[in-house]
Amino acid sequence: MDGLQVIAEPRRRQILGLVWNDEMAAGDIAERFEVTFGAVSQHLAVLRESGYVEVRKEGNRRLYRANKDALGPLRQVLEAMWTQALDDLADSIHGEGK
Repeated sequence: MDGLQVIAEPRRRQILGLVWNDEMAAGDIAERFEVTFGAVSQHLAVLRESGYVEVRKEGNRRLYRANKDALGPLRQVLEAMWTQALDDLADSIHGEGK
């Protein structure tokens, strides 16, 4: 699967956003979605196989973190997308107060 196919799936982009700056346990990631743990686990497997997330074991937990370097030019696209989403959210919050 090529890089664009990997991040074309909205849940995988959401997962990348969650682990962009901080490690998260698989269970904590799964709690953020209204799908089964198994479905989230499959998305994590695709991200891991593509090299877009790194995983380390800590006891019986698996902790995931984005591998920004592996994303290459896609990194800039994702960061711009998230920045725009945050800007839009800020605009909507400030717009409510008017």
